[in-house]
Amino acid sequence: MGPFKLISGIVLIAFLIVANASVFTVDEREKAILFKLGEIVRTNYTPGLWFKTPFINNVKKFDARIQTLDAEPERYLTNEKKNVIVDSFVKWKIADVAKFYTATNGGDYAQANVRLSQIIKDGLRGEFGKRTIKEVISGERVEIMDILTKEANKQADAFGIDIVDVRIKRIDLAQDISDSVYRRMEAERQRTAKDFRARGAEAAEKIRAEADKRRTILLAEAFRDAEKIRGEGDAEAVKIYANAYGKDVEFYTLYRSLNAYKTTFSSKDDIMVLEPNTQFFKYFK
Repeated sequence: MGPFKLISGIVLIAFLIVANASVFTVDEREKAILFKLGEIVRTNYTPGLWFKTPFINNVKKFDARIQTLDAEPERYLTNEKKNVIVDSFVKWKIADVAKFYTATNGGDYAQANVRLSQIIKDGLRGEFGKRTIKEVISGERVEIMDILTKEANKQADAFGIDIVDVRIKRIDLAQDISDSVYRRMEAERQRTAKDFRARGAEAAEKIRAEADKRRTILLAEAFRDAEKIRGEGDAEAVKIYANAYGKDVEFYTLYRSLNAYKTTFSSKDDIMVLEPNTQFFKYFK
């Protein structure tokens, strides 16, 4: 029984090893290549459990998720021969795993990034060389990214790579250009500010002149209305005096004389030198 058990155990272990070497799984995040003695025989694996011939076939798996190539900022010349510093990144994934394996020396991601980086640099150099600084900074960045994605995909197809997106994160001017642009911007802002101040001063003068004109008109109209009212009041007073005089001449005369006395001698220091028998002193007698 002892040797039989030992042989059975050895056979069971060998079977498990062979069974384990015959089975492999492919995750939904992976792409797999099946090799037969170093030659690619199959790549179209879907996620799940698969079988292979032990010791004859071997499997190599690759990450099928989107990869990111974050390139170092590079200098590019614009159409005006001005330097700009561009920071960009690329999103890519494996489209054809067999091509990818062959073109990148066994599926080397670092080598794939190097090749993609060169493609993107060449594309950026060509697109920036067609445009001015103003166009690349403010107007046509989206257009450049779309063109780069399309053109780079044509070249990356030879590596079995699908470029999902090319993005320009930042475009900076070289220091000497930045200083020149800032000086121009400052001069432009100062010119605009002077223009606004001149327009404001002109508007203020118009408002002030209109206000002075309106004030003069209002004062003239008020004076006219006051004179009219005063005239009407004087006329009414004269009318009242006339009516009063017509009703009792003697009393009216006395009343006017008393008012004259009151006005003339309103202060103790008032002095009047007149003949005693004048009409003014008629009611003192």
